[in-house]
Amino acid sequence: MKGKDLLSMADLSSEEIHLLLSDALDMKNDGWLSVLDRKILALVFEKPSLRTRVSFEVAMKQLGGQTIYLSPAEVGMGKREPVADVARVLCRYVNVIAARTFSHETVKTLAEYADVPVINALSDLEHPCQALADLLTIMEKKGELKGVNVAYIGDGNNVANSLMLGCALTGVNFRIASPKGYSVPENILQMAEEFATENQASIFCTEKPAEAAKGADVVYTDVWTSMGQEAETEIRRKVFAGYQVNQELLNLAKEDVIFMHPLPAHHGEEVSEEVLSSRHSVVFDQAENRLHAQKALLAEMLGGLDIFLHRHK
Repeated sequence: MKGKDLLSMADLSSEEIHLLLSDALDMKNDGWLSVLDRKILALVFEKPSLRTRVSFEVAMKQLGGQTIYLSPAEVGMGKREPVADVARVLCRYVNVIAARTFSHETVKTLAEYADVPVINALSDLEHPCQALADLLTIMEKKGELKGVNVAYIGDGNNVANSLMLGCALTGVNFRIASPKGYSVPENILQMAEEFATENQASIFCTEKPAEAAKGADVVYTDVWTSMGQEAETEIRRKVFAGYQVNQELLNLAKEDVIFMHPLPAHHGEEVSEEVLSSRHSVVFDQAENRLHAQKALLAEMLGGLDIFLHRHK
């Protein structure tokens, strides 16, 4: 992936995902590694974040590089100046750009006009960095990916899109239960089904949470209302009322099921407090793994992986 962009999980091959996850595990054990000395990451954010900002800043620091954070007020992409101009300026200063945006088109434009790698740190369509951390967590907890059954309960949002694609690319069986009108986009589903066929996995869509959760190894959910959808909050609460992950639903899964959530969570809404704080919950391990997955990604994109692998020979 050296020099390439990551805008979608579909930008990665199955082999590249497994390489990143393997290196992420090694880097997690090694801690600080000076493999990106004199490299600079620009974080361009249109949305606030706890995990995304801190995990990227710490990742770059632990790899020996530097980070510059640019808030919405400082950049004003598409308002103060065109996104294309922001891209063409930033690539003269930094080695990689991670953008957290409202519109996926913004990330695509940054990648089109920047001469350095661009990472989608969240858009309205996908969240590939979260999916990499999710797959890393599943691999750690279950010992493998191929054949694992993941049940996603709730909105077919950016997190669901990337996770579905990531699972399909790595042989994970993916089931999703969403209300009518809130399922993943048809083009994402078609891509995922093609990847699943290639990797001996399955995709199953339903409107019934119990059908998805039955016999699952992993039960996953996300907020019902994402940033930018606040006006829909009350409507969504009514639509998703039967989609809470609670102990009754979790009991349908396997005894050793793990519960996952990308955070922040609305306690008592999409997930019950009982499940969120149960022995099955791995949400904070999952949050930590954002750091390790992104370290592997940055090292791969900026050539630091060659140095890392040389040290491990």
